[in-house]
Amino acid sequence: MSQISQTGTASFTAQESAGQSSTNDSFSSVDTDSFMKLLISELQNQDPLNPTDNAEMIQQISQIREIGATDQLTSTLNNLSNSQELVTASGLIGRTVQGLADDASPVDGVVDRITVETSDDNNTRSVKVHVGEKTMEINNIREIQTG
Repeated sequence: MSQISQTGTASFTAQESAGQSSTNDSFSSVDTDSFMKLLISELQNQDPLNPTDNAEMIQQISQIREIGATDQLTSTLNNLSNSQELVTASGLIGRTVQGLADDASPVDGVVDRITVETSDDNNTRSVKVHVGEKTMEINNIREIQTG
């Protein structure tokens, strides 16, 4: 039983560290807490006559640390990306831009203000550029003119 669980754990780590995610992938929805519960359950239900040896235990602990570090790095990079997007957008105030508004209409004018909108359902945020009455996401800007 320990050998089967070890293979499942190794498979999970390889897929997580490679960044693969698929809707058919059963491990893509496993977070760090779920993985810890799975590991604890594995340890509690292991064969007492053939327990997990220290090398396997150390390998599993290092895999948990690797997953935790990857999660933290991903979070840090997302925060950095969000901050950079806001800095970039704030530099557009007073500049003439062309792009596609949220209602799919073309926009051409001077940027009045920048807003940040967050969605409650999936905890994402987007930087919006306002040109008069039109609003567009920063990644929908096609051209930026000086002056």
